[in-house]
Amino acid sequence: MNTIVAHTHSFVIGVDTHARTHTYAVLAANGEHLDTETFPNTHAGRARAINWVGRRTGGDLGALWVIEGIGSYGAQIARQSALAGYRVAEAARMGRGGRRGIGKSDPIDARRIAAAVLPLPEEQLRNPRMDEGIRAAAQILLTARDELTGERTRAVNALTALVRTADLGIDARRSLGAKKVGEIARWRPREEDLATTTARTEAVRLAKRILVLDAEITDNTNRIGELVDASPAAELVEEPVSAPSPPPPSWSLGPIQGGSVTRPRSPPSPE
Repeated sequence: MNTIVAHTHSFVIGVDTHARTHTYAVLAANGEHLDTETFPNTHAGRARAINWVGRRTGGDLGALWVIEGIGSYGAQIARQSALAGYRVAEAARMGRGGRRGIGKSDPIDARRIAAAVLPLPEEQLRNPRMDEGIRAAAQILLTARDELTGERTRAVNALTALVRTADLGIDARRSLGAKKVGEIARWRPREEDLATTTARTEAVRLAKRILVLDAEITDNTNRIGELVDASPAAELVEEPVSAPSPPPPSWSLGPIQGGSVTRPRSPPSPE
């Protein structure tokens, strides 16, 4: 028989999370509402909330924290409460039907978040991913890579347009490869008219920026690879892949006789 949350945790703390504030509701295992409070979503505010919960529960580290939005606004309070020694779970999914006629307020939502898990078997608690820090770091790097590649594309397009419109002595009929970008980045000032001098200076700046972006994108990619190696997914990546089976022997079809195709001829057996 599955043990429900109300039988294994003396207290449940429901946390309704937002960008600026979090609201905390403390419920006893029998569903009694003990207190509700709102604290700023800052490191100091979250620390105050953890201390407040400790006072309301008599310092019971067996209290279960049920937090809404662990993947977004609730990520930091989930991390801080877990470091404080508490078990943390994600808020249970609640449909709109359960909210009908209740109204919308942070204290009510915090209480409902806590109350919703009391009858659940322990096995049905939504445990946050253990690699949440790695996932968050990877997401930051992926966002940065999108920005870097976008900026590189714009710089390459601007440089290509510039060398095609200004006579700078380089063949730009085709797209600029790494060799030509490197060549442009090494250009030195020359005795030229003002417009050409300005165009050459800008071309050098763009080319150097492209080279810097290339290095940053390479570093970014390497760091993402390091995170993948450190994550549980690394075991899947490193699993040996079995070699593909060799293709079947090429059998030829026999002659068509009477509108039907004869059975394929078997390949000759080795002597």
